[in-house]
Amino acid sequence: MALRAAGRQSLVDTVVDALRSQLTAGEWTVGTRIPTEHALAEQLQVGRNTVREAIRVLVHAGMLRSRQGEGTFVVSTADPGDIMRGVQRAGIRDVLELRIALEAEAARLAALRHRPADLARMRAALDAQAELADAEGAPDSGSLELYADHDIAFHKAVVEAAHNTALTATYGWFSSSVREALVSALDDHAMPKIVHGDHRAVLDAIAAGDPEAAERATRELLEKPKRAVEALLAAR
Repeated sequence: MALRAAGRQSLVDTVVDALRSQLTAGEWTVGTRIPTEHALAEQLQVGRNTVREAIRVLVHAGMLRSRQGEGTFVVSTADPGDIMRGVQRAGIRDVLELRIALEAEAARLAALRHRPADLARMRAALDAQAELADAEGAPDSGSLELYADHDIAFHKAVVEAAHNTALTATYGWFSSSVREALVSALDDHAMPKIVHGDHRAVLDAIAAGDPEAAERATRELLEKPKRAVEALLAAR
């Protein structure tokens, strides 16, 4: 099966697409070793260096894992890129529901595992956000983006305080969708304003080492915008 680069797509990209298709089609199951670089190069009729670079791309994407002296093994037959593109196309309610699932558990773990530096990052993000808010806690129209950035920084600090690498990586992918939804909500008068006291309640529960209170405070914080979104959807 000879491959040719199409248009502006490089030959490495073409090989990546071919290998990804074989993975998602289930040609190689999770845990199995894929053919050697030499075998794949012959199959695809490309150079071994091209195959090697394509494998590196798929290792970085989390679909393959290389083991020194053993070969390259399948970690996942699902393309994380496709999954994340699906998340990015999700509506605000879907994003909020996923946020609750991820952040409530992160806050619970953070209460058990946080370090002083984690709390410092949370406080710094909330203090910076508060400086952009008016007496009612709302940012002016010219600072929505920066206001959202500080909010995301707080929530990422909470997730990172859980000290769970898988959770941190997942939320890192997800945070761009969170930010997009947040900026839209901040500019929508039908959505509730951010209440700094709600964020402080999360921080205080984590600092106190109370996992149940931290999880509860996080759910309460995110349930407010979710209820508002559900009311707007019901009114349509």
